[in-house]
Amino acid sequence: MSATARERIATATDLAAADELGKQLVRFIRAVNRAKPHVTKPGPEGLERLAYSVLFCLVHDGPQRTGRLAELLHAEASTISRQSRSLVAHGLVERRADPVDGRACVLAATAEGVRVFEQNRALRNRWLADILADWPAQDLATLTDLLDRLITGIETTPRPPADSK
Repeated sequence: MSATARERIATATDLAAADELGKQLVRFIRAVNRAKPHVTKPGPEGLERLAYSVLFCLVHDGPQRTGRLAELLHAEASTISRQSRSLVAHGLVERRADPVDGRACVLAATAEGVRVFEQNRALRNRWLADILADWPAQDLATLTDLLDRLITGIETTPRPPADSK
């Protein structure tokens, strides 16, 4: 989005459309969260849901420092450290020397971590395929493109200061 588009004043119509989209996004997040326990295999005892988000980042984006994982997941570094310790204890993640700075370490998914991730990914994909089975291919492609566009916009648009209106 251009700087000019970001700087323009939102109209009442813009705000109403944003409100409706916001409502639908909340419904979407709630529906996905309700479905998660039914479309994922339970992991080892004591592994919290956030730990799977850490594992996803490590499988998807490669080895990461704890601080970077905290940024990616919008979580406190102490929370990521706790989840990482649990993943390491369960053999799903390992600590490695940081190739850029050997004094630091990065976290990386183990072969078992990748296996667990892929198993859950396959379950999720089957679930989504069932939901979308009667959608025309063009609708699915359009939804995927529009979601990518929305997420990219969210990721790249600077956040206004907390006290701005």
